[in-house]
Amino acid sequence: GGEVLGRGHNRRVQDGSVTLHGEMDALENAGRQNGAVYRDCVLYTTLSPCAMCTGAILLYGIPRVVVGENLTFMGEEALLRSRGVDVQVLQDPECVRMMRDFIREKPGLWNEDIGT
Repeated sequence: GGEVLGRGHNRRVQDGSVTLHGEMDALENAGRQNGAVYRDCVLYTTLSPCAMCTGAILLYGIPRVVVGENLTFMGEEALLRSRGVDVQVLQDPECVRMMRDFIREKPGLWNEDIGT
């Protein structure tokens, strides 16, 4: 195991942000890094990355993404793979349950979060 550079959570509501998904928050919390650091990282995320977060993954050259689940939302995994990113999907039952509960309990926030 390596060093954790940054952890993140979806903080759009808490911070009044339109862009602060968990992946973006983790990158922000990692601080400014040399590009070589990102090219040696693995990004772990509960949910399949959206187009915005996929763009950041590609921009910084992060080579591997581990996704908790993609049953509730299929993000841009195909784009990541087409650009050489190793994407592993775990289909973790706890991640699936957590996301299904959130979508059921807060459909308005969910739709806003994914841009619909």
